[in-house]
Amino acid sequence: MKRLGLMAGLLAAASVQAAQPAVIYELGGKFDKSFNEAAYRGMERWKKETGQPYLEFEIANETQREQALRRMAERGANPVLAIGFSQASAVSKVAKDFPKQRFVLIDQVVEQPNVQSVVFKEQEGSFLVGALAAMASKSGKVGFIGGMDVPLIRKFQCGYEQGVRHINPKAEILASMTGTTGAAWNDPARGGELAKAQFARGVDVVFAAAGATGVGVYQAAKDAGKLAIGVDSNQDHLQPGTMLTSMLKRVDVAVYQALKSSQTGVTVLGLKEGGVDYAQDQYNAKLLTPEMKKRVETVRADIISGKLKVANYVVGGGCK
Repeated sequence: MKRLGLMAGLLAAASVQAAQPAVIYELGGKFDKSFNEAAYRGMERWKKETGQPYLEFEIANETQREQALRRMAERGANPVLAIGFSQASAVSKVAKDFPKQRFVLIDQVVEQPNVQSVVFKEQEGSFLVGALAAMASKSGKVGFIGGMDVPLIRKFQCGYEQGVRHINPKAEILASMTGTTGAAWNDPARGGELAKAQFARGVDVVFAAAGATGVGVYQAAKDAGKLAIGVDSNQDHLQPGTMLTSMLKRVDVAVYQALKSSQTGVTVLGLKEGGVDYAQDQYNAKLLTPEMKKRVETVRADIISGKLKVANYVVGGGCK
C-alpha cells in the first residue's frame, strides 16, 4: 500500500511538473505594441529562463473569452493567465469549475481561492507623465486620448490630469475616448483623427492610453510636429523625437512573477513596487531636460513617501 501511495504521489508530482502555463491575450492582438505585447514579453522571459513552452490564444471577439479559458483549463494548463479586465467574468466562471488549477487575471479583481488578481496604480505612473507633459508644453494645452471608455481608462486620465495641474494649475486639458466597445483598442485611424482635432485646438502634447489605437495618435503627432506619450510598453522607439516618454505599466513583470510563484489573492503594483514608471532611453534623451528629470524624480519620491497623494478614480468614484 505504501508503494502504491508513493507511486501515486510521484505520478501526481510529475503531472504538476508537466503542466504548461497558458495565456489568453485580449482584443487588439499579441503584437499591439502596448498592453498585450507587454504580457507576451513576460511569457517569453519565463520561457527563455526555464526552457519550457506555453500555450497561448489571441481573442478575436468577445464571445471567445470564456471558451478559450475553458479550453486551456481542460487541457490541464496551469496557471492560466487572462490578460485584461474584460476577462474578469470569464475567469470567475471558469475558475469555479477548475478549483485545482490556478488562474491569473491582469487588471481586475476576482475573489476566488484559486485566482491571483494583479492590479496597478496606473494613476501614479500617469501622474508622472502628466507632470512631464505640462513641463514640455509650450501652449499650456495638453491632450488625453483613451481607448474604451471604462473606469480603468478614466483612472489613467485622472492621474494624468493631476500630474499636469501639479506643474501648471492653469493648464487646459482636452480629453477624448475612442469608443465604448472592444474595437476601441485597435482603431489607429480613429486615434489619428482624435489627435488631429486636439492639435487643431492648440494641444501640443498628447497622452494616448488606447492600446493599438495609440499608434495612429503617435503618427498624427509626428506629422503635426507635436509631442506624444506612449502607454503600457515603452513606445518611445515608435516615433523617435516625437515620443516625449511612455507611461510604463509593467505587465511583463507581473506576468513573469505570476509564472514564478503560486500566489493567489490580490497583488497591487504601483511606483513603490516598480509596477509603473515613465520611460527614459536614447529615443527621448533630447526631449527630457535635466531640469525636467530632476523635477519629476522629486514628484516620484513624494508619491512613494506618501507626501503627495494621487486620487484613484476607480476607488474615489471621480477625479478630485
